[in-house]
Amino acid sequence: MKDKIHPTYFPEAKVTCACGNVFSVGSTQEKISVEICSACHPLYTGEEKILDSAGRVERFKARRAKAEQKKVEQKTKPKKKKTA
Repeated sequence: MKDKIHPTYFPEAKVTCACGNVFSVGSTQEKISVEICSACHPLYTGEEKILDSAGRVERFKARRAKAEQKKVEQKTKPKKKKTA
């Protein structure tokens, strides 16, 4: 192995979550900021919570409603007969 190519390892790196939870892990970064951790993640807390910072859920629901509407319109639209 080559010498002096590995990054510095911090055995007590501080991880800070958006919920305020702080814990330490071993990492090559001294400070880490995360949006969600085991203290606030719905899988671990048992709460259902939608994390939507950019309106993705609303856009998805709008696209889905539009697709359903198109599907209904196509079913009710009369078919054209081909003339030969």
